[in-house]
Amino acid sequence: MRKFNKCSVALIVATAFGLAACSDGKDGSDGEDGTSPLPPVVEVTETTNVEMLGHTLEEGAVRFEFEVTNEKGLLVSGLEKVSAEVAELTDKGIARSRPDFEGTIAGGSANEETEGASLTMTEDGRYEFLAPMPAVNASTEGIIRIAVGGSEKIAKSAYIIVDKTEGLHTTSTATCHSCHVDYAASSLKHPSYTAINTDGETDLVAGCMMCHGNVVRDDGGYARNSMQKIGHINHQKFEKDFDAANCYTCHAEPITKVNTMQTCTDCHDAAGVGTTAVAMTYSGFSESDDVRLFHKKVAEKALVRDEHSSTISAPYMSTDAGYCTDIALFKGEEQLDLEALLADGTVSYLGAYLHGYDNGSIVGRAARTSTTTFDANGTASICFASLDATFPELMASSRITFNFGDDASYDGVTLHGYSDMMSGALYERRHSVTMDSCSTCHNNETNYHKNGSYADGGLGCVACHNNGQDRNSKGSAPGFGPMVHSMHWGVGSSAVTGEPNSATKLNAENCVACHAEGIDLNAVPNQYMLSKAFNGGQSGVASSPVTANCFACHDSDQALNHMKSNGGEINTPVDHTGDWYSQGTSESCATCHAEGRSYGIEKYHVFDRKE
Repeated sequence: MRKFNKCSVALIVATAFGLAACSDGKDGSDGEDGTSPLPPVVEVTETTNVEMLGHTLEEGAVRFEFEVTNEKGLLVSGLEKVSAEVAELTDKGIARSRPDFEGTIAGGSANEETEGASLTMTEDGRYEFLAPMPAVNASTEGIIRIAVGGSEKIAKSAYIIVDKTEGLHTTSTATCHSCHVDYAASSLKHPSYTAINTDGETDLVAGCMMCHGNVVRDDGGYARNSMQKIGHINHQKFEKDFDAANCYTCHAEPITKVNTMQTCTDCHDAAGVGTTAVAMTYSGFSESDDVRLFHKKVAEKALVRDEHSSTISAPYMSTDAGYCTDIALFKGEEQLDLEALLADGTVSYLGAYLHGYDNGSIVGRAARTSTTTFDANGTASICFASLDATFPELMASSRITFNFGDDASYDGVTLHGYSDMMSGALYERRHSVTMDSCSTCHNNETNYHKNGSYADGGLGCVACHNNGQDRNSKGSAPGFGPMVHSMHWGVGSSAVTGEPNSATKLNAENCVACHAEGIDLNAVPNQYMLSKAFNGGQSGVASSPVTANCFACHDSDQALNHMKSNGGEINTPVDHTGDWYSQGTSESCATCHAEGRSYGIEKYHVFDRKE
C-alpha cells in the first residue's frame, strides 16, 4: 500500500511566503513590523473538519498526522477522542477481525483508550495519533479509516478513508447512489458510517467495507453480513422487476476476480438457483474472464434492445382504409420483415394507438379499432377506419415486443415510438425524467405490464397514462407523473400487495434520482388532466397538473388546503367528452415554488447529486 503523505496546500503556500518575506533582515526583530498575530484557536465545534497530513504503516501500529478545524475554519485544540481502523486485504478479500476472534487476526482498530495508543497535539490544531494494531505491518494492504471528536465539546467528524489499495472495489459510490442518491441522509442502516475520502468526496463502498468486508465474522471478518451479501442477496427483496443477475447495474466495469466461490453460492442459494453448475463455472474461471458475462439472461434482452430500433410515421389519410400510420423495424441499418417476425414468433406483439394532442400533451384516444397490413419490405400499416373522438391534432404511438418468457407482454422486450402530428407539427410532449430513471432500479429489461416498458424513462407508459386517458391506476393518481409519484411514495405504494413497496425505503425527497435536470414548474402546460384515480374510479372530474403531481405524495388535508388556497384543483367536474383540455387552470404553484423562487421546490427536494 502506498504511504500517504499529503501536505496541506495552505501550508506549502504559507511556507513559501515565509521564505520570501521581509528581506530587509528585520523580520521578527523586537519592535519591528513583520510579525503577524497567530490565528485564534477554539476548543468547541459544531462541525469538525479534518485535513490529513500524512500516515505511516509501522510494525504493529499506524501513525496518523492531521489538522482539525471547526465549521469556521478555526484551529481546534483540546481534542480528546479519535478512532482508527484497518481492514486488511487477504487472500479471501477484505477483512477486519474482531479482537476476540480465535484465529489469524486481519487488520485492526484502536482509539485513544487502547493500550499503547497516544494522541498528541504537536502544535495548535495539529495532532499525531499512534494507533496500536498488532496485526498491521508496513506491507499491509486494504482500507484505512479514521474519525476524530465525539466529546461534549468537539463534534465527531465524518469517517475518513485515509487510504485504500487501488482496484479494490468492483462497484462504486455512484452505482449505489444511482438509487440511494445520498446514503448518509437516508433512514436505512448505519447512515452515520458513510465515509468520505481525503478530498471530501463520499466513498460509500470503502466505508461500508470497513465492517462489511468480503469475510464474515465467523471466518475472521467483523460483521455477519458481507458486502457481497448486502449487494447480491439483500437487494433480492426489491420486489418489482429487479434482477440481481443483472450485474451491470452495480458493476460498471469488468469483474475479473472473485475471492471465494461462496460469493457465487450465497447468491444462487438465496435465489433458489442450483449451485452444481456454479461450482463447475467457478473452477474454470480465469482472471481474463469477466464474471458479468456468465449472467446472460438480462444481457440477452439488453442486446435485443440495443440492436433494434423502430420508426413510426405521422398519421395520414388512406383513401380506402382511413387514418393510418406506418411502422418499420430495423436491426442496425437493415429493415426487418415485421410480418415474418410475427409469423415465426420472434415478435409477439405489434400495435399502434391513435391519440389526440393539444398544447404539448396527449389528451385522449382518438380511435380504438384498427386493421394491419404489410408491404413487401415488411413495413406494417395500421389503419383506423373512423375516429371515436376529434381533437385539435392527431398523432400515433407504436409498440413492438420481442417474445421472451411465458407472457411476453410482461417478460418481453418492447420498443416504443411516437409520431409527429398529422398536420406536420412536431411531437413535443415534456418528459422531464432521464432515460434510465426507471431501468436503474427496474433493471431486468421487462415490461411493467401490457407491453409497456421501463426503458427511456417509462416513455412507453405515456401512451396510456397521460392527461386524457383517464386511467384509475389502482386508485393511485392520474396521468403519468402523478401516478409514478403515488406508486412509489403515495397511496399507490401499497396498492398492489397491500404493503408499502421497496421504494418507500428510499428518501422520497431525492427527486434527482429521476429528475436529474431539475423541474421547471413554469414549463408545465396549464392544462387539466382527467383524474378519476383521485375520485374512487368515477370519471367526469379533472385536476390541475402541478397540484396533481404534488398531491400524489403530499396528500394530507393540510397540504391539499394549501394547494387549493393557491388555485390548485383536485377533481373539478368536467365534461370528459368535451374540450376540457382547452380550459386553463387557476393554480399558481410556480409563483412561489418554481426553482429559484423564495420557496422553490429545490429548497425542499434534492435535485443535485452529492459528490
